[in-house]
Amino acid sequence: MLSPPTPTFFHGGRESHTIASSFEESLLLSHSHFPYFMLLALEAGGPLRSLLLLFASPIVRSLEFLGHGTLALRLMIFVSMVGLNVADIKAVARATLPRFYYENLGERTYRAFSACGGKRYVVASTPSIMVEPFLREYLGVDLVVATGIRTFRGYCLGLVDSRGVVDGESGLEALRLATDGEMVDVGLAGSGVGAREHQPFMLLCRERYVVPSEDKGPPLQRDHRPKPLIFHDGRLVALPTPSDAIAVFLWAPMGLLLAVVRLLVGRILPYNMGLMAAALTGMNIRARFRGTCNHTCEARGTMYVCAHRTLMDPVIVSATLQRRVTAVTYSLSRVSEALSPILTVRLTRDRLLDGERMKRTLARGQDLVVCPEGTTCREPYLLRFSPLFAEVAGDVVPVAIDARGSMFYGTTVRGHKGLDSIFFLMNPWPSYTVEFLDRLVDVGGRVERGEVPSCEVANRVQGEIGRALGFAGMNLTRRDKYRVLAGNDGCAS
Repeated sequence: MLSPPTPTFFHGGRESHTIASSFEESLLLSHSHFPYFMLLALEAGGPLRSLLLLFASPIVRSLEFLGHGTLALRLMIFVSMVGLNVADIKAVARATLPRFYYENLGERTYRAFSACGGKRYVVASTPSIMVEPFLREYLGVDLVVATGIRTFRGYCLGLVDSRGVVDGESGLEALRLATDGEMVDVGLAGSGVGAREHQPFMLLCRERYVVPSEDKGPPLQRDHRPKPLIFHDGRLVALPTPSDAIAVFLWAPMGLLLAVVRLLVGRILPYNMGLMAAALTGMNIRARFRGTCNHTCEARGTMYVCAHRTLMDPVIVSATLQRRVTAVTYSLSRVSEALSPILTVRLTRDRLLDGERMKRTLARGQDLVVCPEGTTCREPYLLRFSPLFAEVAGDVVPVAIDARGSMFYGTTVRGHKGLDSIFFLMNPWPSYTVEFLDRLVDVGGRVERGEVPSCEVANRVQGEIGRALGFAGMNLTRRDKYRVLAGNDGCAS
């Protein structure tokens, strides 16, 4: 007899129990496939392919309403995947989809799933190429039984393999083969009419629990996740349901025009008028000064050490200070450099050469903005700070800075970096919060005299900024980010 996992599911004493669960119907709060195929179509195929999938969404909904969910899934697979490079699909599955799967994970269901410490099996009708990276990397799943995709010479044909869509009897047979016919201790399946066709795999389970939609609980909280999600990619902030996708496409032309206006405001208007004009366009910039930002020595510039959220961080610092500063850049595109309303100093990642360039800039009395993380991070974490700034600076002002957008991310790894600032400014109400912390005097001199190691200064500044923002400090670097999201060390970017 089937019973719901909560509150009757007993979590204790299951350290050695194996478990099998359906993915969409049990673990996820919403079992709709469409948003994830929309993400795949947009990130791997581009706007035209995602628009085509959006036009096909009424057909998909009609097929699902008439009880032809498998046919609807085949249609979404074909439209979103046909002709795509398999490597691009895998990159999206690794870099973009995990965040949205995590945010759609039910807390109560996951607690039942994670209580079993033996082998974990997940049955999914979604193509394995899309769900397997998330399930294995973040949920510790041992085996994913999911729909296979036909490919030819590294390109997707948009068709499922000979096994067909994994549901019903095909899911049962696939799980039986995976377990060599052995029984699984616990099984979790979804409830409702649309989920019944996915339940036959439960015949291989000794204990069988159905998960009512209302019993999945709230989304899994960030601090309850089995593994933190620190890096992710993709342009969209919100999960693109059909209504959200329509809103994005309708807003995009207006957003582009608004971004151009905001760029012109930053380049043309003086500082005392720029902030007010930016506010009139819907951009919100809040600044707080804890210490003093005035020069202590007119002959030498001040170094502002910032957390790194978007390419616009130095521009926002300049606007809030109401004076011109110079930004240190590594891999800034020529487009972004041309659009920048402030001066930039391009570094080479050669430590000695970069240190000399920064010293010369400061010696000329120019204020310098440095982001020692070396790359952006979207989540509430701070990457390791390079100690180079502590070796070349005079006075240092830590700057706690954070950026928010409701529709688009202004950073990317796989996309066109030259459009990063454009995408951020396309948000209806982009916001920045900036807090200037207490000045650290003569940092470089103290390091040079051996009074304090440069790495200790870097860790201190990272800690102060992290506490001001409520972010956790990490020992990860730019290289770690690119290895996770792009499969390389980022040196070619």
